Amino acid sequence: VQLEESGGGLVQTGGSLRLSCTAGGSFFSTTIDAMGWYRQAPRKQRELVAGITRGGSTNYADSVKGRFTISRDNAKNTVYLQMNSLKPEDTAVYYCATGTDIFLIRTWGQGTQVTVSS
Repeated sequence: VQLEESGGGLVQTGGSLRLSCTAGGSFFSTTIDAMGWYRQAPRKQRELVAGITRGGSTNYADSVKGRFTISRDNAKNTVYLQMNSLKPEDTAVYYCATGTDIFLIRTWGQGTQVTVSS
């Protein structure tokens, strides 16, 4: 599986961004049962932002609930992260991730920078 991310960038506080990630290559469908996004800010550990199963069950970090929405298009093997009301503390490298479970990641994307200016 290869993951191709897009959509990062620079935005002001209160703004919005949409991240996309498409899984490519040859793989069994169960390989990407869970897809989602982690992030890592400077000098901090990588943390789960949001995950979604093939069936549509979602999991969010408390810090993003009500502001971020994760969705996926199974036909396109693509996961999206709509980020609204962005805050400076959302600044991080965001990594697309996939696996049989959102906490059992087998494949990582290269990461896309999200910077929120105050």
